[in-house]
Amino acid sequence: MELRYLRYFVAVAEARNFTRAARDLGISQPPLSQQIQRLEREIGTPLLRRLTRGIELTEAGESFYEDACQILALSDAALEKTKGIARGMNGRLALGITSSNAFHPQIFALLRQFQLRYPAVTLRQVEGNMAALMSALGEGELDIAFVRLPCESSKAFNLRIIDVEPMVIALHRDHPLAGEAMLPLVQLQETAPILFPREVAPGLYEQVFNSCLRAGIDMRQARQIFATLLLLKHGGCRIRFCAGAAVDDLYPPSRGNLSPAVGGRR
Repeated sequence: MELRYLRYFVAVAEARNFTRAARDLGISQPPLSQQIQRLEREIGTPLLRRLTRGIELTEAGESFYEDACQILALSDAALEKTKGIARGMNGRLALGITSSNAFHPQIFALLRQFQLRYPAVTLRQVEGNMAALMSALGEGELDIAFVRLPCESSKAFNLRIIDVEPMVIALHRDHPLAGEAMLPLVQLQETAPILFPREVAPGLYEQVFNSCLRAGIDMRQARQIFATLLLLKHGGCRIRFCAGAAVDDLYPPSRGNLSPAVGGRR
């Protein structure tokens, strides 16, 4: 059964008159009458009673009218939904994000703007390290991912830089060097560093690791711990290399405990 038969029938049922229905549909009256007759033959029962002035629905016609309206509404909704997905107005978006980016203010702002502009789009957030996110992006499991540069595998994708922040050294507030505004890496030769795990961001890890080696820091004493900012906050004696945005929640009043690492922007 063609949908146009249903549209013709609904138009006649609502107008209660073939002439008015034909005018509303933009066709002539004889072809409309023929289409309704074909519909009745296909169903096997009369749907309309032809009166001197207009028509009325039979009992079968009343029931068919209700179902036809629902079918047409579903058809129209499916069409609009599909068009919306094609335009990016609705559907689903799989979003990858690293743990260190999860609370980044710029990412929060971008996601908020996106949700306001596309309220019908469902966001599915996936958290993981950069290697896992790049793999998922390549496999088509993610539509977009927020990562930190440098990232060698990211060269296979279209990149857009949304923010530039300093790479900083986080020290416990009681550390002798905590009050320094600028802190060359060579001053940290006697302090064992804490790094984020290499698998979290291999490219960035290598950049920090090599910078420390060049400064004469003994990296054999380095530790890899993910939640090291909490360790520092509660009395750790080491230093931590991290992105500036990662420390804002721990030290909101000031950045006095944080000394910019030489050459450390990402």
